Amino acid sequence: MKQFFKFLLASVLGTFITLFVGIIIILSIIVSAVSFSKEEGAELTENTILHLTLDGNILDREPSSPLAGFDWAAMEPSNSIGLTEVLNTLKKAAEDPKIMGILLDLNDVDAGLASISEIRKGILDFKESGKFVICYSEYMSQKAYFLASAADKVYLQPEGSIDFKGIMFELMFFKNTLEKLDVEAQIIRHGKFKSAIEPFIYDRMSPENREQMERLASSMWAVMLDGISTSRKIDIPRLNQIADSLLPSVAEKAKSCGIVDNLLYRDELITELKNLTATDSATTLKTISFSKYMQTPNSSNTKVDRSKRIAVIYAQGEIESGKGNENSIGSLTLSNAIRKARLDKKIKAIVLRVNSPGGSSLASDVIWREIELAKKEKPVVASFGDLAASGGYYIACGADKIFASPGTITGSIGVFAMIPNAQKFLNNRLGITFDEVKTNQNSDFVGLTKPMSTYQKELMLRSVEDVYDVFISHVAEGRKISKSYVDSIGQGRVWTGIDAKTIGLIDEFGGLEDAIAEAAKMAGIENPKIINLPEPKDPFTEIIESITNKPTEAAIKKELGSVYTQYEGLKKIISQQGIQARIPFEIIIK
Repeated sequence: MKQFFKFLLASVLGTFITLFVGIIIILSIIVSAVSFSKEEGAELTENTILHLTLDGNILDREPSSPLAGFDWAAMEPSNSIGLTEVLNTLKKAAEDPKIMGILLDLNDVDAGLASISEIRKGILDFKESGKFVICYSEYMSQKAYFLASAADKVYLQPEGSIDFKGIMFELMFFKNTLEKLDVEAQIIRHGKFKSAIEPFIYDRMSPENREQMERLASSMWAVMLDGISTSRKIDIPRLNQIADSLLPSVAEKAKSCGIVDNLLYRDELITELKNLTATDSATTLKTISFSKYMQTPNSSNTKVDRSKRIAVIYAQGEIESGKGNENSIGSLTLSNAIRKARLDKKIKAIVLRVNSPGGSSLASDVIWREIELAKKEKPVVASFGDLAASGGYYIACGADKIFASPGTITGSIGVFAMIPNAQKFLNNRLGITFDEVKTNQNSDFVGLTKPMSTYQKELMLRSVEDVYDVFISHVAEGRKISKSYVDSIGQGRVWTGIDAKTIGLIDEFGGLEDAIAEAAKMAGIENPKIINLPEPKDPFTEIIESITNKPTEAAIKKELGSVYTQYEGLKKIISQQGIQARIPFEIIIK
């Protein structure tokens, strides 16, 4: 027996050692793959073209984890790109005498309209240096073409096409599904436009929701048309005719209607680029990729004053209590970052960069309080990205000044709570019954296995009303307008940046760089050092979390394909706890 336990212990120990070594080997292989996928900087030579593809997911802030963009379904790296890095690289290239111009090589751009607008402005600013921008593609989505239209010339492969048809928003409704499953969605909301719960109680859009969706679509389309019209010298009525007729879906028609300048094969494009750079036909064209160029030294002579700093605090993702992660806003993590910036004497101003559909109202209030404390000590400027809605607007409404893009989605000042009642589903469909004992009348508040009582519904309604009242009070105080006016433009209604400026929810049009410039001006400083917060987690923790969580998510995404977005939205709604202040839908331009 003694010998048996000896062998058993040795076997168990050997298994653990093997597993540990295996994990280390796998980690090493993955990290090496990710590391090799990131191109190292190269020594730049004269007459070079910056080759910009933008084929990764564009985030406000590039993830710090080497596995953040790893595609677990395909077991290969999938790059994410930081918007700030793109803008800084464009600025660096404009000042670099060795960069002759930019080749935009686009198919689609994985970003929202506001982010694309910021990059588009960066391209237009680059052109002010007198250098060329050429765009080439075999196929372009509408978002890609909106960006491409800023180029000097747009070329298309002779058999290629461009998706140019106008904007459509499509919503999915689950009311009939819930009825078939005998599940009741118990809804408490304030705001007739707060339509996050509509998919669970209706089978189509309410008149209020249809009104705001139509306004959103037309407003976002107007932003795109205005930019394209200005750059391509095609009037807006003609652009709408082109979209209605789907002319750019055929390459020859895309050229004849002026959407593109010419149809070229890639070898003809290379000849064109050689002519622009005065490169001999027998000489290889000199190009450098975005990732390589990002690693080259900055030739700018601007000296940064390290004693004077501006903290850019990134609030990206859904708002939740606790620590959060790089894809969500944790109230604890973000409030700590704001507090750190407030107490740091070297930091002279704060820029809160928001890209969020909202989330927990409680977590939003925790963050709002820290902004209130910070602006008593130093200037606080908010910069809105693609989304700053509901809780995303809540946390920023007290800022001294708010910047947004015309295509930003914001507002959605409203709150709701949803408690599913699955009693009939569990009883009738699965044969599961419940019995209970309780010490008090409402010990069962709130459960999923039976409907709420009248008293419980009234209590929940009062809570929702109280949160809404606090929300509009914060907005009224921060924006220096009356509560009654905030209520009139609130009610959960979503606005684009264009309308938000008209009704007073934002101050200025502009991107992150504009917000930073304004913060520096308000603080009375020049050429400050930029500090990015919250500070990233240590790499090992990030790697372990990626390995733990991402493979399952990747498998589901691969299985569901194009339906994954709807699945994610449904999962978020079902998993929500407490009263919510979040945008009622996912904005996807089709």
